[in-house]
Amino acid sequence: MEARWRSSAKPVQAPKTTKTVSFEEVSGKASSSEALPLSLHLTNAVFFSLFFSVVYFLLSRWREKIRTSTPLHLVNLSEIVAIFAFIASFVYLLGFFGIDFVQSLILRPSTDLWNSEDEEENEALLRKEDARKIPCGQALDCSVTSAPIISAQKVVDEKPVKLTTEEDEEIIKAIVAGTTPSYSLESKLGDCKRAASIRREALGRITGKSLSGLPLDGFDYESILGQCCEMPIGYVQIPVGIAGPLLLNGKEYSVPMATTEGCLVASTNRGCKAIHLSGGASSVLLKDGMTRAPVVRFGTAKRAVDLKFYLEDPENFETLAVVFNRSSRFARLQGIKCVIAGKNLYLRFTCSTGDAMGMNMVSKGVQNVLDFLQTDFPDMDVIGISGNLCSDKKPAAVNWIEGRGKSVVCEAIINGDVVRKVLKTSVESLVELNMLKNLTGSAMAGALGGFNAHASNIVSAVYIATGQDPAQNIESSHCITMMEAVNEGNDLHISVTMPSIEVGTVGGGTQLASQSACLNLLGVKGASQESPGANSRRLATIVAGAVLAGELSLMSALAAGQLVKSHMKYNRSSKDVSKTS
Repeated sequence: MEARWRSSAKPVQAPKTTKTVSFEEVSGKASSSEALPLSLHLTNAVFFSLFFSVVYFLLSRWREKIRTSTPLHLVNLSEIVAIFAFIASFVYLLGFFGIDFVQSLILRPSTDLWNSEDEEENEALLRKEDARKIPCGQALDCSVTSAPIISAQKVVDEKPVKLTTEEDEEIIKAIVAGTTPSYSLESKLGDCKRAASIRREALGRITGKSLSGLPLDGFDYESILGQCCEMPIGYVQIPVGIAGPLLLNGKEYSVPMATTEGCLVASTNRGCKAIHLSGGASSVLLKDGMTRAPVVRFGTAKRAVDLKFYLEDPENFETLAVVFNRSSRFARLQGIKCVIAGKNLYLRFTCSTGDAMGMNMVSKGVQNVLDFLQTDFPDMDVIGISGNLCSDKKPAAVNWIEGRGKSVVCEAIINGDVVRKVLKTSVESLVELNMLKNLTGSAMAGALGGFNAHASNIVSAVYIATGQDPAQNIESSHCITMMEAVNEGNDLHISVTMPSIEVGTVGGGTQLASQSACLNLLGVKGASQESPGANSRRLATIVAGAVLAGELSLMSALAAGQLVKSHMKYNRSSKDVSKTS
């Protein structure tokens, strides 16, 4: 356990004398790899030669017996001698060269022993100082503990003093020298927190740059191993605000938003208030299907067309679906659309993926189908599992038109009084601004799916808070915002149509503690036990509802001329937070 201490008095001085405890002192034995007598070298050579000679002899004899159909258990005197020689040489070599390995497993000292005397002296000094509580950054554990100090990063008088064990110091030096790769630390040490600490220190020495503002403690590095982030050195703190309650389809949701943009949460919250006072919003899921589009090539365009006709033939769909669906108990093939470019063929697979976002799931299913097609189309050359017709993490008309992930439309009727009193504008002004800005202005700009005010703001904030892939904000923010005066012009009808919201409630970043807590707040944590896919679909509708609230509030601020004023009030600060502890 690492501990952080702060003292109101003078800095704690580390002991001047340090006794280094070597592995030999801990174990009481010398390593077998140290200087060997000449006779041992000769003996090793003899047993090496004997071992490989008898192995070769026995293999040759057994091969001859197999060729002549002679039972292997019938052995002559020379074979018996060879077997005993093999056992004897194997035992010798294992006993001699296995000492280091056995010592590393049985006699390896605890890390507590390396600097035991240093720790006792440090702890004695620290007990003389009275620890006091001081203000600290949000989301950091500043409680004072009495746990013993092992290798730790101490903070004394606001200046971190990094203490490392001798073993850690050797690893750091090896990384700096380039003899030990940084990416191998987790597998070699078996301690993800320690690996991150060592990597962080080595990086600081290599670059000469301070990482004091980047937190290391307070994070479960085991949870990201092999799934979320490689070679971690800390984590970035992003504040999470709450907008709501958002009244959507008769239920209230407190929407978590992770952002560093002032006004965003406050503005979305105002939109939620206006929607709630007007009776709430409703949303409908239009489509649910993740896509993957490999590209394959043939020798001629005719052969590419043959495969296109085969895949689009309804009689073959059931067979292809069986092959595809083997990849997962949740994956269900919905359709395949093919696009020809010369002798190249792009196959856009669409499938349902349960509560997972589903990119890995659909990719495995596509690979199954490609392997199956090789039988009837052996001349098919698979160029790539993704040919960009998917289209993932890029603005693309195919997603805007065909949809990808969850396609959702969300609407609400805002009472005229709410527009005037809460949003501080008028129905007529909002309708006119939406037409000239979101529709005409976006068309003049040649926008692709960007017929909205700031849908990506809300999508990104909710995605980061709930563990989604932030890069998929690109296509997930495709949105067209519509506004119309209704009820004889007294009220406002507003809607957002979003054809490609890509979300999941299992897998990836959704498994991390903070993101999982945000999903739990929305009531969509994990997989739905009653109806697979229900949680991810509900999350998509919540995203659309939050976008509706954000669009309503920002457009009202623009119509009322309040945008600059509100941003000057909430989105600017004279405080340099980088200098605060």
